[in-house]
Amino acid sequence: MGEITKAEKNELVSLFHGNHGELVIPKPFEKEIFLLSTHIVGTMYIEKMGELEPLLEEDDRLELFREPDNAYDKYAILVKTLNGEKLGYIPRTDNRIFSRLMDAGKMLFARIVSKEKKGKWVEIRIKIFLQE
Repeated sequence: MGEITKAEKNELVSLFHGNHGELVIPKPFEKEIFLLSTHIVGTMYIEKMGELEPLLEEDDRLELFREPDNAYDKYAILVKTLNGEKLGYIPRTDNRIFSRLMDAGKMLFARIVSKEKKGKWVEIRIKIFLQE
């Protein structure tokens, strides 16, 4: 994939070429690293969940936000849609390591695996990824 070519004044230049010879420059934050399968807690407390649930699709990307000042959990991680609609939280049993990664500047996100209405709440299964 990489090719070293001789440039003027005997300098070596590294070029990356794609399948058709075009120059390809690697993009930062291009790799998604799967970390954990889990679910979103607290969906029964979201007033707009009845409106939001039909709009949620499998493989939708969700944003994760740290809430270090959360009164109930200092490791709280809020889950929102890309439109900024609150869906709930990462379970307390799963959030400690992820909150530390986020506090260290790592970018985490989630993708919807499945959803199912269960009475007054919606079970939303997700996968958490590290953006590398």
